[in-house]
Amino acid sequence: MTTKISYAIAFLLGMGMVFLGARFFFSPEVATAAFGIRFNANGDYSFHHIKGIRDIFSGILLCALVLMRERRALGVMLFVATIIPVSDMITVLSKSYTSVQQAIPHIVATIICSVVGTLLLIDKPSKKATLKQQEILN
Repeated sequence: MTTKISYAIAFLLGMGMVFLGARFFFSPEVATAAFGIRFNANGDYSFHHIKGIRDIFSGILLCALVLMRERRALGVMLFVATIIPVSDMITVLSKSYTSVQQAIPHIVATIICSVVGTLLLIDKPSKKATLKQQEILN
């Protein structure tokens, strides 16, 4: 049951990442403000496109790992990827014009990635799933 809930959370997280990445393409000023920083692009949205495509890639990869039921790979990805929202949170909090309020999405993402990643790594596959894997290998 824990695995199914973790898969659902990871899939929603992946879809959210795709949405956030797309927003950096289609509404870069809004995306930057929602991220928690100010950035005067002067019409050059190169940074936004780089950030956007990375978020889209990460989201698609999360969703693909869920759909392929790659529990351990998904767990490793989420746990290791915790470094991203932690770094983002530090960046946001280092600005003189921000407060903890702008860091809350990054804090929540850190908690989700670390908790769900850990759950997926420590959860043992069911006997039914193990038997199905053995049948596939034979």
